[in-house]
Amino acid sequence: MADEKQTDAGKPQETVSFEFDRMTVARFREVFPNARWSDRLQAWTVPGRTARKRIDRWLASEADRRTPYAQERGRDAYQFEPILSSYLQVYDRGFRIKTPFSRVIVDELRQIPFARWNGGDKVWEVPFASYDDLQHRWEIVEEAAKRAEPEERRKRAEARKGTEEDAKARRRTLERKKRRVAVSSDHLPPLGRPVMSTTYGIIVITDITGEIVDPQQAAELHPDIGDEHVWAEWRNATFDELIHTWPSRDPAGEYEQGRGWWQPTLDELREARRTAKSRERRKANKAAVVDQQQSSPRD
Repeated sequence: MADEKQTDAGKPQETVSFEFDRMTVARFREVFPNARWSDRLQAWTVPGRTARKRIDRWLASEADRRTPYAQERGRDAYQFEPILSSYLQVYDRGFRIKTPFSRVIVDELRQIPFARWNGGDKVWEVPFASYDDLQHRWEIVEEAAKRAEPEERRKRAEARKGTEEDAKARRRTLERKKRRVAVSSDHLPPLGRPVMSTTYGIIVITDITGEIVDPQQAAELHPDIGDEHVWAEWRNATFDELIHTWPSRDPAGEYEQGRGWWQPTLDELREARRTAKSRERRKANKAAVVDQQQSSPRD
């Protein structure tokens, strides 16, 4: 049991969901013996650096196994009661969904059987056979997509200007740029190791400054602090650090939250790994573009 947990903690995780039936689950477990079910995500998690590619191959093979009747039934259901949206397109095997990024959308589409992310085209693909599930979740998906549009984000930002909410957001941004977090001087966090913080999620503490925190000035953005708290400096945890972090068995209790840090759970690590992986991918893509621009011959 311990070996299985160590395997889950030491590898990146990918998720997959599909319609439950015993034969499909049996085929899935045969291909992915280390997969685990997550109640929080309502999906299976598969460990491994190549998990996404292996999942996509399996989904494609399972889609081919789906009976023509199930595919035709989904196609007929769409034709009878179509989803009319600029975010959805029909192709030969089902639907392609392209929206602005939204965590709500990702969480919803992950729960649709045999939905898969096509990284090359940057779209979600859903087979005709899963149309009922897609239709059931579409209202939430489309509403989240509209809210995520740049123009809608700009309008909400304009509406917030001058409000207390806007002032608080500015104070939060300014405080975050300081890269500091309040921790209890009675139980200091380890340096150089990912820990979960009350304010910023999973971070790495780089230094304990020893400067005493003024509770009256910091209480708004650093909850649960007292006279014994001091400032600590931090940075984001890397993807490599996160996949080698041992998870806690139990969620943080009142004491851990009060001191300002705790050992992250497996679910907290999985979420942080996805964020870190995306952040590092964006950074690498940006660097590649800069290198290409610098290496291109100039007129």
